Amino acid sequence: MCQVTPLALHGVHVHRDGRPVLRGLDLTVRRGEVVALLGGNGSGKSTAVQAAVGALPVAAGRVELFGTPPARFRAWRRVGHVPQRSTATGGVPATVREVAAAGRLAHHGLRPFRRDDADAVDAALDAVGLLDRAEDPIDALSGGQQQRVTIARALAGRPDLLLMDEPLAAVDLAQQHALARTLAAEAARGTAVLLVLHAIGPMEGLIDRRVVLDTGLPVPAEVAA
Repeated sequence: MCQVTPLALHGVHVHRDGRPVLRGLDLTVRRGEVVALLGGNGSGKSTAVQAAVGALPVAAGRVELFGTPPARFRAWRRVGHVPQRSTATGGVPATVREVAAAGRLAHHGLRPFRRDDADAVDAALDAVGLLDRAEDPIDALSGGQQQRVTIARALAGRPDLLLMDEPLAAVDLAQQHALARTLAAEAARGTAVLLVLHAIGPMEGLIDRRVVLDTGLPVPAEVAA
């Protein structure tokens, strides 16, 4: 039976301030696949992720999440999104556990947290090496640690599609290796993963396919190599 592709961008054009940023981008990420989106500053990498989650309008082409345009997509519990580095809470007081637990909201709605929710949060915090800091205020953590909490928030939802924009930013090398192992396990269970990266680093052995952007278009594979 044919499976629906978790993420597909078909001929996508996106403009910012009247300037073309993506110019006909084709990109797919299939079940169990890890795709690295590479390129210099301003090449359109983050724009592609924002278009994928419906945060930016598409001027032409189409985006599909599990076969559905973002505007009509409702199964957001299937998508984990790690945005480009920012504060984990936007200045709202919270503990590390509370921030990570936000990744379960699409699963339980208004019902109280259950054991499976708590287990998912603990597993996600353990995966990023911060389970022992779960009750600490998020503001007590360094920038790199807050980035890891943001990753835990995405993992806690146990998504079928992970979109991660520069997840290695400010994260030390040991934790980069740990994240690579975590993502390898996610891919093994069938999760589709799109990684926006400046450099491959410890993700080298994890990546199935690389897409290099230059001024909003993929660089041909023979040139990118």
